[in-house]
Amino acid sequence: MARADSPRNQRHRALIAQAAARLIAEHGLTDWSAAKRKACRELGLAGDEALPGNEEVEQALRNYNSLFRADAQAMSLRQQRQAALEWMERLAAWNPVLIGGVAAGWATVYRDVRLELEAEDPKEVELALINAGIDYQPGDAGPLAPVQLVAGRGEGAVRLQILTPQQRRNRLRRDEDVRLTSDELQALLDGEAAAG
Repeated sequence: MARADSPRNQRHRALIAQAAARLIAEHGLTDWSAAKRKACRELGLAGDEALPGNEEVEQALRNYNSLFRADAQAMSLRQQRQAALEWMERLAAWNPVLIGGVAAGWATVYRDVRLELEAEDPKEVELALINAGIDYQPGDAGPLAPVQLVAGRGEGAVRLQILTPQQRRNRLRRDEDVRLTSDELQALLDGEAAAG
């Protein structure tokens, strides 16, 4: 077996990341592990290949979008960011922060708008959604993960991640993790409008 950092393995990781990015962009795969495994099979590579990290897939998505979907991706990203800003204004009481692919700029049309909220008790947010007449449902979350809700329906839906103030302070940080407040998002949208 070749070393993990060998040129062959690095080449294979790059190919897998590119194929996974294509699957995510074109087919809306949301399970990135499954996309990487499927990409590996499509490329005819062995099942024990060293798979690329999510950061490598994110970069491959950026590259894919700029090469094959520049105009369409820019338009869908702007719509997603505008929808995010509307939700952030609705949920301002819980200090919303835009996270994920929409914040980072690599989101596809299939990617959910994701907001992180801060609340001592997630039921506060649920009650506010009920009182506002907004449909919601529980999202996928493990027993120790923050509470996940999906609010709204269809293309206007948003995935909410509710953290306590302590969870937010202690969350894992990645250097490239993009997080936008409503003011930062508004400035970004204004800058894009002025440039376009």
